[in-house]
Amino acid sequence: MGGFLYDLFYNTDRLLNGWSTAAHQSWAARGWPPVILDGLLQLAWAVAAGVFLTVNALFIIWFERKVAARIQIRRGPNRVGPWGLLQTLADTGKMLIKEDIVPDAADRAVFRAAPLLVLVSTFMLFVVLPFGKGLVPADLNVGLVYFLAIGGLSVIGILAGGWASNNKYSLMGGMRSAAQIVSYEVPAVLTVLSVALLAGSLKLGDIVRAQPAYGYVLLQPIGFLLFLTASNAEINRGPFDLPEADSELVSGFLTEYSGMRFAFFLLAEYTNLFLSGAFAATLFLGGWRGPLLPPVAWFLLKSYFVVFLLIWVRWTFPRLRVDHLMELSWKVLLPLALANLLVTAVLVKVL
Repeated sequence: MGGFLYDLFYNTDRLLNGWSTAAHQSWAARGWPPVILDGLLQLAWAVAAGVFLTVNALFIIWFERKVAARIQIRRGPNRVGPWGLLQTLADTGKMLIKEDIVPDAADRAVFRAAPLLVLVSTFMLFVVLPFGKGLVPADLNVGLVYFLAIGGLSVIGILAGGWASNNKYSLMGGMRSAAQIVSYEVPAVLTVLSVALLAGSLKLGDIVRAQPAYGYVLLQPIGFLLFLTASNAEINRGPFDLPEADSELVSGFLTEYSGMRFAFFLLAEYTNLFLSGAFAATLFLGGWRGPLLPPVAWFLLKSYFVVFLLIWVRWTFPRLRVDHLMELSWKVLLPLALANLLVTAVLVKVL
Protein backbone atom coordinates (compact mmCIF):
# COMPACT_ATOMS: atom_id res chain seq x y z
CA MET A 1 0.00 0.00 0.00
CA GLY A 2 2.86 2.34 0.87
CA GLY A 3 4.49 1.75 -2.52
CA PHE A 4 1.22 2.47 -4.31
CA LEU A 5 0.73 5.76 -2.44
CA TYR A 6 4.33 6.78 -3.14
CA ASP A 7 3.89 6.12 -6.86
CA LEU A 8 0.53 7.90 -6.83
CA PHE A 9 2.03 11.14 -5.50
CA TYR A 10 5.68 11.04 -6.59
CA ASN A 11 5.91 8.70 -9.61
CA THR A 12 2.58 9.38 -11.26
CA ASP A 13 4.02 8.82 -14.74
CA ARG A 14 5.08 5.24 -13.87
CA LEU A 15 1.70 4.47 -12.32
CA LEU A 16 -0.29 5.89 -15.25
CA ASN A 17 1.89 4.13 -17.81
CA GLY A 18 1.35 0.84 -15.97
CA TRP A 19 -2.40 1.33 -15.89
CA SER A 20 -2.46 2.31 -19.56
CA THR A 21 -0.41 -0.74 -20.59
CA ALA A 22 -2.60 -3.11 -18.55
CA ALA A 23 -5.78 -1.55 -19.97
CA HIS A 24 -4.52 -1.88 -23.57
CA GLN A 25 -3.50 -5.51 -23.02
CA SER A 26 -6.87 -6.38 -21.49
CA TRP A 27 -8.67 -4.51 -24.28
CA ALA A 28 -6.66 -6.26 -27.01
CA ALA A 29 -7.30 -9.67 -25.40
CA ARG A 30 -11.00 -9.14 -26.00
CA GLY A 31 -10.38 -8.28 -29.65
CA TRP A 32 -11.83 -4.76 -29.37
CA PRO A 33 -10.43 -1.88 -31.52
CA PRO A 34 -7.74 0.02 -29.56
CA VAL A 35 -8.90 3.35 -31.01
CA ILE A 36 -12.03 3.14 -28.83
CA LEU A 37 -9.95 2.73 -25.67
CA ASP A 38 -7.72 5.66 -26.68
CA GLY A 39 -10.83 7.77 -27.20
CA LEU A 40 -12.18 6.81 -23.78
CA LEU A 41 -8.86 7.68 -22.12
CA GLN A 42 -8.81 11.08 -23.83
CA LEU A 43 -12.42 11.62 -22.75
CA ALA A 44 -11.41 10.84 -19.17
CA TRP A 45 -8.63 13.46 -19.41
CA ALA A 46 -11.15 15.98 -20.79
CA VAL A 47 -13.67 15.33 -18.02
CA ALA A 48 -10.98 15.63 -15.35
CA ALA A 49 -9.73 18.90 -16.89
CA GLY A 50 -13.29 20.22 -17.09
CA VAL A 51 -13.97 19.48 -13.43
CA PHE A 52 -10.68 21.05 -12.41
CA LEU A 53 -11.36 24.09 -14.63
CA THR A 54 -14.71 24.74 -12.95
CA VAL A 55 -13.63 24.14 -9.33
CA ASN A 56 -10.42 26.11 -9.89
CA ALA A 57 -12.29 29.13 -11.28
CA LEU A 58 -14.73 29.10 -8.34
CA PHE A 59 -11.80 28.99 -5.91
CA ILE A 60 -9.83 31.79 -7.61
CA ILE A 61 -12.88 34.09 -7.65
CA TRP A 62 -13.30 33.52 -3.90
CA PHE A 63 -9.55 33.94 -3.36
CA GLU A 64 -9.45 37.23 -5.28
CA ARG A 65 -12.39 38.62 -3.32
CA LYS A 66 -10.63 37.72 -0.07
CA VAL A 67 -7.32 39.27 -1.19
CA ALA A 68 -9.09 42.41 -2.44
CA ALA A 69 -10.93 42.69 0.86
CA ARG A 70 -7.67 42.34 2.78
CA ILE A 71 -6.04 45.09 0.70
CA GLN A 72 -9.05 47.37 1.27
CA ILE A 73 -9.26 46.59 5.02
CA ARG A 74 -12.58 44.72 4.96
CA ARG A 75 -13.74 41.14 5.44
CA GLY A 76 -14.90 39.96 2.03
CA PRO A 77 -17.21 36.94 1.62
CA ASN A 78 -17.97 35.47 5.05
CA ARG A 79 -21.66 34.47 5.11
CA VAL A 80 -22.24 31.49 2.80
CA GLY A 81 -20.30 28.44 3.96
CA PRO A 82 -17.17 28.40 6.14
CA TRP A 83 -15.03 31.51 5.45
CA GLY A 84 -17.47 32.36 2.66
CA LEU A 85 -16.21 29.49 0.48
CA LEU A 86 -19.68 28.80 -0.95
CA GLN A 87 -20.39 32.42 -1.86
CA THR A 88 -19.05 31.97 -5.40
CA LEU A 89 -21.15 28.84 -5.83
CA ALA A 90 -24.26 30.77 -4.75
CA ASP A 91 -23.42 33.62 -7.15
CA THR A 92 -22.95 31.09 -9.96
CA GLY A 93 -26.36 29.55 -9.30
CA LYS A 94 -27.96 33.00 -9.32
CA MET A 95 -26.24 33.86 -12.60
CA LEU A 96 -27.26 30.64 -14.35
CA ILE A 97 -30.98 31.12 -13.64
CA LYS A 98 -31.03 34.67 -14.96
CA GLU A 99 -32.77 35.35 -18.26
CA ASP A 100 -30.59 34.90 -21.33
CA ILE A 101 -31.17 38.05 -23.39
CA VAL A 102 -30.14 38.44 -27.04
CA PRO A 103 -30.50 41.96 -28.50
CA ASP A 104 -32.98 42.23 -31.37
CA ALA A 105 -30.45 43.71 -33.79
CA ALA A 106 -27.61 41.34 -32.83
CA ASP A 107 -26.12 38.71 -35.12
CA ARG A 108 -27.64 35.85 -33.14
CA ALA A 109 -25.43 33.00 -34.38
CA VAL A 110 -22.15 34.85 -33.76
CA PHE A 111 -23.46 36.34 -30.50
CA ARG A 112 -24.20 32.86 -29.15
CA ALA A 113 -20.99 31.27 -30.46
CA ALA A 114 -18.55 33.89 -29.12
CA PRO A 115 -18.55 32.82 -25.43
CA LEU A 116 -18.10 29.17 -26.42
CA LEU A 117 -15.16 30.06 -28.67
CA VAL A 118 -13.44 31.92 -25.84
CA LEU A 119 -14.08 29.10 -23.36
CA VAL A 120 -13.01 26.30 -25.73
CA SER A 121 -9.77 28.07 -26.70
CA THR A 122 -9.00 28.45 -23.00
CA PHE A 123 -9.83 24.80 -22.30
CA MET A 124 -7.51 23.66 -25.13
CA LEU A 125 -4.47 25.10 -23.34
CA PHE A 126 -4.76 22.41 -20.65
CA VAL A 127 -3.67 19.84 -23.27
CA VAL A 128 0.03 20.72 -22.87
CA LEU A 129 0.06 21.85 -19.24
CA PRO A 130 2.35 19.59 -17.13
CA PHE A 131 0.72 19.30 -13.70
CA GLY A 132 3.33 16.79 -12.51
CA LYS A 133 5.45 13.83 -13.56
CA GLY A 134 3.40 12.18 -16.26
CA LEU A 135 0.36 14.36 -15.54
CA VAL A 136 0.09 15.98 -18.95
CA PRO A 137 -2.54 15.01 -21.54
CA ALA A 138 -0.15 15.55 -24.47
CA ASP A 139 3.49 16.54 -23.96
CA LEU A 140 3.91 17.82 -27.52
CA ASN A 141 7.32 18.42 -29.05
CA VAL A 142 6.08 21.89 -29.98
CA GLY A 143 4.14 22.47 -26.76
CA LEU A 144 5.47 26.02 -26.39
CA VAL A 145 4.36 26.92 -29.93
CA TYR A 146 0.96 25.32 -29.26
CA PHE A 147 0.56 27.41 -26.10
CA LEU A 148 1.36 30.65 -27.93
CA ALA A 149 -0.86 29.81 -30.91
CA ILE A 150 -3.94 28.66 -29.00
CA GLY A 151 -3.55 31.38 -26.39
CA GLY A 152 -4.24 34.03 -29.01
CA LEU A 153 -7.47 32.45 -30.26
CA SER A 154 -9.63 33.94 -27.51
CA VAL A 155 -9.35 37.37 -29.10
CA ILE A 156 -11.45 36.08 -32.01
CA GLY A 157 -14.31 35.23 -29.65
CA ILE A 158 -14.04 38.56 -27.82
CA LEU A 159 -13.97 40.55 -31.06
CA ALA A 160 -16.85 38.48 -32.50
CA GLY A 161 -18.92 39.00 -29.36
CA GLY A 162 -18.33 42.75 -29.44
CA TRP A 163 -19.21 43.03 -33.12
CA ALA A 164 -22.25 40.71 -32.97
CA SER A 165 -23.79 42.69 -30.08
CA ASN A 166 -24.54 45.61 -32.42
CA ASN A 167 -23.50 47.99 -29.66
CA LYS A 168 -20.88 50.69 -30.10
CA TYR A 169 -19.45 50.17 -26.61
CA SER A 170 -19.23 46.42 -27.16
CA LEU A 171 -17.50 46.92 -30.52
CA MET A 172 -15.01 49.37 -29.05
CA GLY A 173 -14.25 46.91 -26.26
CA GLY A 174 -13.70 44.11 -28.77
CA MET A 175 -11.41 46.28 -30.90
CA ARG A 176 -9.43 47.32 -27.85
CA SER A 177 -9.02 43.67 -26.87
CA ALA A 178 -7.76 42.74 -30.34
CA ALA A 179 -5.22 45.58 -30.37
CA GLN A 180 -4.12 44.80 -26.83
CA ILE A 181 -3.64 41.05 -27.32
CA VAL A 182 -1.78 41.47 -30.61
CA SER A 183 0.47 44.16 -29.11
CA TYR A 184 1.40 42.22 -25.97
CA GLU A 185 1.71 38.89 -27.77
CA VAL A 186 4.94 40.11 -29.40
CA PRO A 187 7.00 40.72 -26.21
CA ALA A 188 5.49 37.56 -24.69
CA VAL A 189 6.71 35.44 -27.63
CA LEU A 190 10.20 36.99 -27.49
CA THR A 191 10.40 36.33 -23.75
CA VAL A 192 9.32 32.71 -24.15
CA LEU A 193 11.95 32.24 -26.89
CA SER A 194 14.63 33.19 -24.36
CA VAL A 195 13.47 30.32 -22.14
CA ALA A 196 13.44 27.95 -25.12
CA LEU A 197 17.05 28.92 -25.91
CA LEU A 198 18.15 28.11 -22.37
CA ALA A 199 16.31 24.76 -22.31
CA GLY A 200 17.14 23.81 -25.90
CA SER A 201 13.62 22.51 -26.45
CA LEU A 202 10.06 23.59 -27.20
CA LYS A 203 8.61 20.71 -25.16
CA LEU A 204 7.25 21.92 -21.83
CA GLY A 205 8.25 18.72 -20.02
CA ASP A 206 11.85 19.14 -21.23
CA ILE A 207 11.84 22.81 -20.19
CA VAL A 208 10.81 21.84 -16.64
CA ARG A 209 13.48 19.13 -16.43
CA ALA A 210 16.19 21.43 -17.87
CA GLN A 211 15.77 24.07 -15.16
CA PRO A 212 18.09 24.21 -12.14
CA ALA A 213 16.67 23.79 -8.66
CA TYR A 214 15.86 27.51 -8.41
CA GLY A 215 14.24 27.63 -11.87
CA TYR A 216 14.99 30.10 -14.63
CA VAL A 217 13.70 33.07 -12.65
CA LEU A 218 17.20 33.98 -11.42
CA LEU A 219 18.67 33.57 -14.90
CA GLN A 220 15.79 35.44 -16.52
CA PRO A 221 14.52 38.01 -13.96
CA ILE A 222 13.66 40.55 -16.66
CA GLY A 223 12.04 37.84 -18.76
CA PHE A 224 9.92 36.73 -15.80
CA LEU A 225 8.63 40.28 -15.21
CA LEU A 226 8.04 40.80 -18.94
CA PHE A 227 6.09 37.55 -19.20
CA LEU A 228 3.90 38.40 -16.20
CA THR A 229 3.18 41.89 -17.55
CA ALA A 230 2.40 40.68 -21.07
CA SER A 231 0.27 37.78 -19.79
CA ASN A 232 -1.70 40.08 -17.52
CA ALA A 233 -2.39 42.41 -20.44
CA GLU A 234 -3.37 39.54 -22.77
CA ILE A 235 -6.05 38.27 -20.39
CA ASN A 236 -7.45 41.81 -19.95
CA ARG A 237 -6.83 42.00 -16.21
CA GLY A 238 -6.35 45.25 -14.32
CA PRO A 239 -4.59 47.60 -14.73
CA PHE A 240 -4.89 46.48 -18.37
CA ASP A 241 -8.68 45.92 -18.41
CA LEU A 242 -9.40 48.55 -21.09
CA PRO A 243 -11.66 46.24 -23.18
CA GLU A 244 -14.27 46.28 -20.39
CA ALA A 245 -13.52 49.62 -18.77
CA ASP A 246 -16.74 50.39 -16.89
CA SER A 247 -15.94 54.12 -16.60
CA GLU A 248 -15.74 54.44 -20.40
CA LEU A 249 -17.52 51.53 -22.13
CA VAL A 250 -20.25 50.48 -19.66
CA SER A 251 -18.85 46.92 -19.64
CA GLY A 252 -17.11 46.74 -23.02
CA PHE A 253 -17.63 43.58 -25.04
CA LEU A 254 -19.64 42.11 -22.13
CA THR A 255 -22.27 44.87 -22.16
CA GLU A 256 -25.04 42.89 -23.91
CA TYR A 257 -24.30 39.50 -22.33
CA SER A 258 -26.22 38.02 -19.41
CA GLY A 259 -26.91 34.72 -17.69
CA MET A 260 -24.92 31.66 -18.71
CA ARG A 261 -23.12 33.33 -21.62
CA PHE A 262 -21.79 36.01 -19.28
CA ALA A 263 -20.73 33.20 -16.93
CA PHE A 264 -18.77 31.58 -19.78
CA PHE A 265 -16.75 34.76 -20.29
CA LEU A 266 -16.16 35.01 -16.53
CA LEU A 267 -15.09 31.35 -16.34
CA ALA A 268 -12.66 31.88 -19.23
CA GLU A 269 -11.20 35.00 -17.58
CA TYR A 270 -10.39 33.30 -14.30
CA THR A 271 -9.19 30.15 -16.02
CA ASN A 272 -6.83 32.30 -18.09
CA LEU A 273 -5.63 33.88 -14.86
CA PHE A 274 -4.70 30.44 -13.54
CA LEU A 275 -3.12 29.46 -16.87
CA SER A 276 -0.94 32.59 -16.80
CA GLY A 277 0.29 31.59 -13.36
CA ALA A 278 0.70 27.94 -14.37
CA PHE A 279 2.77 28.70 -17.47
CA ALA A 280 4.86 31.26 -15.57
CA ALA A 281 5.54 28.54 -12.97
CA THR A 282 6.36 26.03 -15.71
CA LEU A 283 8.73 28.31 -17.63
CA PHE A 284 10.45 30.21 -14.82
CA LEU A 285 9.84 28.54 -11.41
CA GLY A 286 10.73 24.93 -12.14
CA GLY A 287 7.19 23.67 -12.74
CA TRP A 288 6.39 20.60 -10.64
CA ARG A 289 9.94 20.13 -9.37
CA GLY A 290 10.70 20.62 -5.67
CA PRO A 291 11.74 18.80 -2.47
CA LEU A 292 9.58 16.72 -0.11
CA LEU A 293 6.12 17.65 -1.40
CA PRO A 294 4.48 15.75 -4.29
CA PRO A 295 5.08 17.26 -7.76
CA VAL A 296 1.41 18.25 -8.16
CA ALA A 297 1.54 20.14 -4.86
CA TRP A 298 4.62 22.08 -5.96
CA PHE A 299 3.04 22.91 -9.30
CA LEU A 300 -0.17 24.23 -7.70
CA LEU A 301 1.69 26.17 -5.01
CA LYS A 302 3.86 27.94 -7.58
CA SER A 303 0.91 28.59 -9.89
CA TYR A 304 -1.27 30.07 -7.15
CA PHE A 305 1.67 32.17 -5.94
CA VAL A 306 1.85 33.82 -9.37
CA VAL A 307 -1.95 34.17 -9.39
CA PHE A 308 -1.67 35.98 -6.06
CA LEU A 309 0.92 38.37 -7.53
CA LEU A 310 -1.38 39.18 -10.48
CA ILE A 311 -4.34 39.74 -8.14
CA TRP A 312 -2.17 41.98 -5.98
CA VAL A 313 -1.24 44.05 -9.04
CA ARG A 314 -4.88 44.39 -10.10
CA TRP A 315 -6.00 45.78 -6.76
CA THR A 316 -2.98 48.06 -6.34
CA PHE A 317 -2.54 50.00 -9.59
CA PRO A 318 -5.10 52.23 -11.34
CA ARG A 319 -6.28 51.46 -14.88
CA LEU A 320 -3.95 52.71 -17.62
CA ARG A 321 -5.04 55.10 -20.34
CA VAL A 322 -5.43 53.36 -23.69
CA ASP A 323 -2.59 55.25 -25.41
CA HIS A 324 -0.30 54.60 -22.44
CA LEU A 325 -1.22 50.92 -22.68
CA MET A 326 -0.03 50.74 -26.29
CA GLU A 327 3.10 52.77 -25.56
CA LEU A 328 4.05 50.42 -22.71
CA SER A 329 3.99 47.47 -25.09
CA TRP A 330 5.72 48.92 -28.15
CA LYS A 331 8.12 51.40 -26.51
CA VAL A 332 9.05 49.62 -23.29
CA LEU A 333 8.30 45.88 -23.26
CA LEU A 334 9.25 45.14 -26.87
CA PRO A 335 12.77 46.72 -26.69
CA LEU A 336 13.39 45.02 -23.34
CA ALA A 337 12.23 41.65 -24.69
CA LEU A 338 14.46 42.00 -27.78
CA ALA A 339 17.46 42.96 -25.66
CA ASN A 340 16.79 40.06 -23.28
CA LEU A 341 16.56 37.61 -26.19
CA LEU A 342 19.79 38.86 -27.79
CA VAL A 343 21.73 38.72 -24.51
CA THR A 344 20.39 35.22 -23.82
CA ALA A 345 21.34 34.03 -27.33
CA VAL A 346 24.87 35.39 -26.98
CA LEU A 347 25.37 33.84 -23.53
CA VAL A 348 24.04 30.47 -24.68
CA LYS A 349 26.37 30.55 -27.69
CA VAL A 350 29.42 31.64 -25.68
CA LEU A 351 28.88 29.47 -22.60
